[in-house]
Amino acid sequence: IYEYLIQRIKEANLSPAQRFLQVELELNVHLQQLTFSEPVRYIYKPLEYAWETHRCYVEKYCRGGQSILFLGMNPGPFGMAQTGVPFGEVKSVVDWLKITGEVGRPPDEHPKRRITGLSCIRSEVSGARFWGFFKKLCDEPARFFQHCFVHNLCPLIFMSASGKNLTPPDLPIAERKSLLAHCDTALCQAVKALGISMVIGVGRVAEQQARRALSEAGIDVRVEGIMHPSPRNPQANKGWEEVVRAKLEELDVLSLLTRA
Repeated sequence: IYEYLIQRIKEANLSPAQRFLQVELELNVHLQQLTFSEPVRYIYKPLEYAWETHRCYVEKYCRGGQSILFLGMNPGPFGMAQTGVPFGEVKSVVDWLKITGEVGRPPDEHPKRRITGLSCIRSEVSGARFWGFFKKLCDEPARFFQHCFVHNLCPLIFMSASGKNLTPPDLPIAERKSLLAHCDTALCQAVKALGISMVIGVGRVAEQQARRALSEAGIDVRVEGIMHPSPRNPQANKGWEEVVRAKLEELDVLSLLTRA
């Protein structure tokens, strides 16, 4: 199915959204060939079972001419894992971003981490903070997406046997390197396809990985970072919005998003 979709997109006169989806589909093909060992027990692939809502997000908001890419690391269990949207806390995705579509389920689910899609009643704090901040700042999604797009470096979510969320840095070194090599290549392709001039990593890990990947590929793009909104970050619990607002002002991004 991936090969068919990739070929169909290649044959078309590509829009920015289609170019972006092509990069993601090709990444999916490469990631299918990887295997993971302990501590990984469960792997969810939202770009498969939540492809419909993810495609809705990309087709609606990946418009071209966007100079700034906010980059997360990988999906959270109650965010993109449920909705197919980066930092995709359900209320934000449904009420503000107006994303629609059916969400299926991964073939192997942890009993404590069921996928219920857009009907998920549990909020993801990181996503609620992230999109809630930009909702306050921009009022309407159109203002944010005029200049910005949001993406995750890695589209997979990893969990241990207990259901603990694992990020790529938690993986065995060899497996992490293989995974990130493919993800780095896709990031570089996406940045070039969309004409991005600044990547803003959400969290230090995403920032560092983006800087390394783009530098090694010889792509001259400015890479910066903002604090991750995770509740596991004590600093984020003490005023994340104020910290991020100050950083975006320093980067001359705030004025783009608040300009009337």
